[in-house]
Amino acid sequence: MNFIPVNEPLLDGNEKKYLIECIDTGWISSEGPFIDRFEKETAASVGRRYGVAVSNGTAALEVAIQALRIQPGDEVVMPTFTIISCAAAVVKVGGVPVFVDCDPYTWNMNPDQIESRITARTKAIMLVHIYGLPTDIDPVLQLAKKHGLYVIEDAAEMHGQTYKEKQCGSFGDISIFSFYPNKHITTGEGGMVLTDDPKLAERCASLRNLCFKPERRFVHDEIGSNFRMTNLQAALGVAQLERLDQTVQRKREIGRLYRKLLTDVEGLQLPVERTEYAENIYWVFGVVLQDSIRCSVEEVMEKLKQSGIGTRPFFWPMHEQPVFRKMGIVSDESLPHAELIARRGFYLPSGLTLTNEQIRHVTKVLISILKEERE
Repeated sequence: MNFIPVNEPLLDGNEKKYLIECIDTGWISSEGPFIDRFEKETAASVGRRYGVAVSNGTAALEVAIQALRIQPGDEVVMPTFTIISCAAAVVKVGGVPVFVDCDPYTWNMNPDQIESRITARTKAIMLVHIYGLPTDIDPVLQLAKKHGLYVIEDAAEMHGQTYKEKQCGSFGDISIFSFYPNKHITTGEGGMVLTDDPKLAERCASLRNLCFKPERRFVHDEIGSNFRMTNLQAALGVAQLERLDQTVQRKREIGRLYRKLLTDVEGLQLPVERTEYAENIYWVFGVVLQDSIRCSVEEVMEKLKQSGIGTRPFFWPMHEQPVFRKMGIVSDESLPHAELIARRGFYLPSGLTLTNEQIRHVTKVLISILKEERE
């Protein structure tokens, strides 16, 4: 069997048709009809009033933080178990990320730990949905209202997911999506900021476009960035959005088959199938090695690689990031659940081009490796 990558995007809809339209009309840069269409259709799909397309998910986070006017010294409470983009967006404006441990089973931020991290300097809470299940949002919104805080929803991995039957990406003051190739909707690179506040939307649009003044283009009152999305990227996004329901259905089928084949495997923690507020959409299919497996994650991943199977490690906790330690942003505190799953977790191939035959092959090889390690 050929090498099985951890992810491969599926481009079998109107992607080619829309890209040819861009080329034929000459609209290939950051101006063009697909950008406006993608923004409006994405916003409508999650029940938001406004969408502002940007160059990638990291840019979306940076625009969101700047739009909310997070200042030097302001604190933003967020999960430690996430990608560095979340914390870096705060650090870049001089803000201070304050980290919360994750739930050991859902891998999302534990809402019960948030309030103890709130101080007089706290300005916002960033909730980040991880790997296929959303964070428990209601307690976060309640805390934010109690303390007068902004809520930033990072829904980068949650295209098509719901929380209590309401679309992820629709919560808080501002939310973001990523459209990297491993996401349920991809534009190659790309992202979007979403909000219901017209002033926030206007500010986001300005920040992603160098803060040109409408009345005098090359005069600037504020420093912005060139975070524009191209019409070519937006064309891909429109085509991908058209088939989102089928994408979510297939991702759940992949997750269920993995669960069926791995449920009785000793020494393996599998993703939570559902909570009281959501059913997993398995953005990735992550597993955590338990104590009965003596070898390291790196050793298991290497053996899978030697068998032609791609994998990825879990996120490394933000409170353990060397760069933040050097900057003095974090201390030596321990957030044990995130530390454990970071050291013992990885995810298996789970892209949309994955076949059931390949899933069976992956699980067969993994089971064999784990059996060897237990004996």
